[in-house]
Amino acid sequence: MESEPGTFHCPGDTICHRLSARLKIGLLLAVVVSVGLLPMTVWPIPAGFAGLLLLGYGLAGIPPRWVLRRLAAMLPIVGLVALAAPISRGFTGGWDLAVTILLRTTLCGLAAFWLVGTTPFPAILLGMRGWGMPKLLVMMLEFMHRYTFVLQSEYLRMNTARRARTFGRRSLRTQWQSTSWLLGGLLIRSMNRAERIHGAMCARGWQGVPRRLEDLPETSADGRVK
Repeated sequence: MESEPGTFHCPGDTICHRLSARLKIGLLLAVVVSVGLLPMTVWPIPAGFAGLLLLGYGLAGIPPRWVLRRLAAMLPIVGLVALAAPISRGFTGGWDLAVTILLRTTLCGLAAFWLVGTTPFPAILLGMRGWGMPKLLVMMLEFMHRYTFVLQSEYLRMNTARRARTFGRRSLRTQWQSTSWLLGGLLIRSMNRAERIHGAMCARGWQGVPRRLEDLPETSADGRVK
């Protein structure tokens, strides 16, 4: 069981997948608040949270490889942030704070990975709305998630075209210049596409409220609402 390329969701039909997104968001908030308030220097506490998270991953049937790949992308950044404490003290102190930062961030990250691994992103957005998150912010997150992959595909096409028109070895200055032109062109294309998408949405009656097919009323064969 593995997620689709470019997504975080790990499909399945376990008890964790069937839980409502609103409940899972509440569990995530409870874990984050508890991890932030409880002391991490008392080892049974982080060990207990780790055991609960491992149990959650086991019930969800999420492969360890799926989790390790995402941890590998997160831990280098977390490690650099944690090292700021001993570096600021000349490596003579602050190691307890560094370990606390590392443990808390890792546990919260694992809890967040469990949420996104067992819940499709549209369901997470609906759960956020259920918790009272502003509709405008939810709508912005939905558009960002949808068009991130569109911009990624556009960038890959432009980069392929650039490489097809470039031959031989290039200096570092030429590479930076070419990359800046590529990013500038991507920005202009993104703005033009955003204007076209906005015009198309207004032409189709967009009212500022995201909707799903599941939210539409059922109709009978003669077009009447059931």
